[in-house]
Amino acid sequence: MENRKLKNSELERKSVEEFKEAKKTPIIVILDNIRSLNNIGSVFRTADAFLIEKIYLCGITARPPHKDIQKTALGATETVDWEYTENTLDVVKRLQKEKVKVFSVEQAEGAVMLNDFQPEKGETCAVVFGNEVKGVQQEVVTASDGIIEIPQLGSKHSLNIAVSTGVILWDLFVKISSHTSRNSYFSH
Repeated sequence: MENRKLKNSELERKSVEEFKEAKKTPIIVILDNIRSLNNIGSVFRTADAFLIEKIYLCGITARPPHKDIQKTALGATETVDWEYTENTLDVVKRLQKEKVKVFSVEQAEGAVMLNDFQPEKGETCAVVFGNEVKGVQQEVVTASDGIIEIPQLGSKHSLNIAVSTGVILWDLFVKISSHTSRNSYFSH
C-alpha cells in the first residue's frame, strides 16, 4: 500500500470558533522578553497545535498584529488566547494566586530534567520561556515553583526558543493527556 500525503481539506482543521470552544490543555505559556517576532509567531502556532490555554506576552515581547509574527503564526494569533503584561513577575504572582504552578524553562541549580518532570494530575501549569540571549530573568526563576531543563547532549547546550517551546509543550501535552482520556485529544 502506498502512503499518500493528506490534502489540506482532509486534515479536519478546527475553525476559529471550534478552537475557542474546544477543551483546552491546562498549560499556559509565558514569554519573558522575547525579541524575535518569528519566534513569537512560532510559539503561537505550536500553542494552537496543542490547544494551549493562553499565552502571556511580557516585557519587550511584541504583540499581534505584526506581519513578522503573522508570517510564522499562520493565523494562530486569532485562535490562541493571549494577553500582554509588561512585568513577567506580575504574571507569575497572579497565576500562583490562582493556584497555577509556574515553571521556568532554564538551565539552573535545582532544575528537573524534562524527562523526569511530571505535572500534577488536575493542575494547570505555566511554563516561562526567556529571552534568546539572557534567558528567563533571575527574579522570575526565583519566584517560580520549579525549573524544567531540556536535557541536551551536544556541545551547544542551547536551543532556539521556538524549538524549546515545541519540545516542552509536546512533552507536557503527552503527560497531561495520559492523565485524562487519551482519546479526547488524539482522536480524529
